[in-house]
Amino acid sequence: MSVAIANLRDLGLGVDVDDSAVAEMDDWFTALAQAEGLAHGAPGEFDRSYFRHQMPGGMMGTLKRQLAEMKRLHLLPQVLEEVRADLGYPIMVTPFSQLVGSQALMNVLAGKRYENVPDEVTRYVLGRFGAPAMPLNPELEDRIKSSRRAMELEAEPRMGSLDELRAKVGRGYSDEEFLLRAVMPADQVDAMKAAGPAPRDYDPKTRALKYLVAELSKRPKLGRVKITKPGFALELNGDR
Repeated sequence: MSVAIANLRDLGLGVDVDDSAVAEMDDWFTALAQAEGLAHGAPGEFDRSYFRHQMPGGMMGTLKRQLAEMKRLHLLPQVLEEVRADLGYPIMVTPFSQLVGSQALMNVLAGKRYENVPDEVTRYVLGRFGAPAMPLNPELEDRIKSSRRAMELEAEPRMGSLDELRAKVGRGYSDEEFLLRAVMPADQVDAMKAAGPAPRDYDPKTRALKYLVAELSKRPKLGRVKITKPGFALELNGDR
């Protein structure tokens, strides 16, 4: 993050952030990566083509992994050149980035464009995700809309109006929980609520101590454990 801010300022842009807070955040995540044995991230090289394909980092990682597993990573540039213009330049966030990425991968691997079209891409062309930002490729749009699968999906019941959903889901929920219950099975939402909030405190420095205690607990025959270091002493005594 600090490198990104420095690059922006080097371009003459104003970045109004607390540099000390950013440095503290960088240090914390570095310690977290070390504690959990994770690879430390590094700033990626500048890639101007990103401003054209705009594939998000998560999708980019998934595409690279999938292609690498098939020993076809060299096809990544072709995948990134695919689809987005045909589909009216959708904003590259979930679920649209997944639609674009999946269709692009299928087009390149099949060697024939749009030989296979996922249902979600068909639903997108049918307008189930709202109006596209720009016109679709008219030939592609006509081809998909006239397909038998499109006719089957067009017959699907549409999501109810807001009032209908409120009546079905029930009232008294926050907006966030209402949206979850409108699109997810109730038992999954109930389980999520029962699990409680995710932990919000974690100190990477405690990782080693927690690991030590966990490993010691696996050795019930130990009768006495004594750990000392400057400013710290711990002695555990158990029944033999």
